Amino acid sequence: MVAALALLGCSPGGGDTTGTAGTTGSGGTTGTAGTTGSGGTANPAGNAGTTGSGGTGDPAGAAGTTGAAGATGAGGTGDPTGTAGSTGVGGTAGAAGAGGSAGTGGATGGRGGTAGSAAGAGGRGGTGGSAAGSGGRGGTAGSAAGAGGRGGAAGSTAGTSGGGTTGTGGATARFSFFVTSIGALRTLSGSQNGFGGDLRYGETGDGAGLRGADKICAAIAEMSMPGSGAKGWHAFLSAPATATTPVVNAIERIGSGPWYDRMGRLFSANLTNLMATRPTDADAAIKNDFPNENGIPNHTDGALGCTGNSCPDNHDTLTGSGSDGKLYASGGSGNPTCSGWTTAVGSAGRPRVGHSWPRGSTGSAAHWMSSLDEAGCAPGVNLVETGGPNPNDPTVGSGGGYGGFYCFAEVP
Repeated sequence: MVAALALLGCSPGGGDTTGTAGTTGSGGTTGTAGTTGSGGTANPAGNAGTTGSGGTGDPAGAAGTTGAAGATGAGGTGDPTGTAGSTGVGGTAGAAGAGGSAGTGGATGGRGGTAGSAAGAGGRGGTGGSAAGSGGRGGTAGSAAGAGGRGGAAGSTAGTSGGGTTGTGGATARFSFFVTSIGALRTLSGSQNGFGGDLRYGETGDGAGLRGADKICAAIAEMSMPGSGAKGWHAFLSAPATATTPVVNAIERIGSGPWYDRMGRLFSANLTNLMATRPTDADAAIKNDFPNENGIPNHTDGALGCTGNSCPDNHDTLTGSGSDGKLYASGGSGNPTCSGWTTAVGSAGRPRVGHSWPRGSTGSAAHWMSSLDEAGCAPGVNLVETGGPNPNDPTVGSGGGYGGFYCFAEVP
């Protein structure tokens, strides 16, 4: 626009009047729209190709021939059944364990009184001591190794009740002396009259009487305390010489001591103390009333036939020995051992006996090894006081007994 003005001779900035605006030219005509071209012709689809012929396969091979089945192998031969082993031999019974120590002995309670604190035997209605006491009728035995009285309770250690409760434990490992009870002899002999003077107990030949008596001791000990039968028991019996054996003296069969009863009470410490009318060092509870295999003094409440301490006359005990413990060599029929303890014929001899409890206070009547000659060798039991052996009753128990004998173990 400036250029146009210049061409017209007008200069801006001069005082000239502004020219009239030119007329706007008319708009151009819109061209005609072009014609749409027709679409191209599609190419026809090509023909499908020809499928080629299949190739020729190799003809199938002929089927092979199936092989014959293999032969079944022969069964293996089994090992023949082995021969069954023979039955094994059972082992021997083990020895009983050692028990506790028995209580020390004490005083014996009087009838109706109270026993001492140690080893006392309770009186009728009394209470036994606290150690090794035997309870009186209705009383309670001591707390250690006591034997309960009739109806009483035995002590807590190895007590054997007399109608009461049996205690447990005790110093039974030292068990090494007893008098054979009438009950045990009846059981082993199979007779109410016992063995009499024949103690062979199945043994034969020279010395059979002593060997059989030893077996009886061992069997009774085992009955009382299982395991104790193996301690090496010997009957306190003497025997004469035979064609093949020398004289046997009872005192030489029992070892050297000490010996204790079933409750652990001392019977004697050695041969010197034993060789007296009564063992000088025996426990007071058993010194004048030797105990049986159950620890019950053989002439007190609890022993067979005793009621309220009214007891039978059962003191005669076979030994065949003099007061020195050796074969008795005088008096009687000249056969004080029933032919070495092999005969039960009443007239065969008059066996020498000792007293398990004193029939008198002094002399032979009190001697435990040698007191008198019995009436005969036949089996027999007499528990009634008759005043001595009866010639019309030629049995081992005629004078008050049943053919009992003493048993010692060589080692406690």
